[in-house]
Amino acid sequence: MAGRTVRVQGFPAELPADRAADKLTIHFLRSRNGGGDIADVRVLHGSPPCALITFEAPEVAQRILKVKNHVLSIGRTRYPLQVTLHATELRPDEVLRG
Repeated sequence: MAGRTVRVQGFPAELPADRAADKLTIHFLRSRNGGGDIADVRVLHGSPPCALITFEAPEVAQRILKVKNHVLSIGRTRYPLQVTLHATELRPDEVLRG
C-alpha cells in the first residue's frame, strides 16, 4: 500500500543502528507525536544517516507528516528530525543501492 513509509533524518550518526531503530520506534509509536502501529524500521547509515519507517496504515504516515516539529530526545540531548514521505515502498527482498 502506497504512502505508508516516511524518511527520517537528523538523528546522530554515531548511534548504533539497533539503538537508533529502538529510539525512533518509541518516538513514532506515541500518539502525541501523531504516531501509530509500525510495520518496519530500517536504519540506513550514510552521510547523513536516515531511517525508513513503514507504518501499518497510510493514515498514520500522513499524521506524522503533519506534525511540524519532531524532536528525538536521547539523554539530555534533543535532535530535531526531518520527516518526509518516502517515494517508494520497500519489499523485504529489495536491495538498496546508493
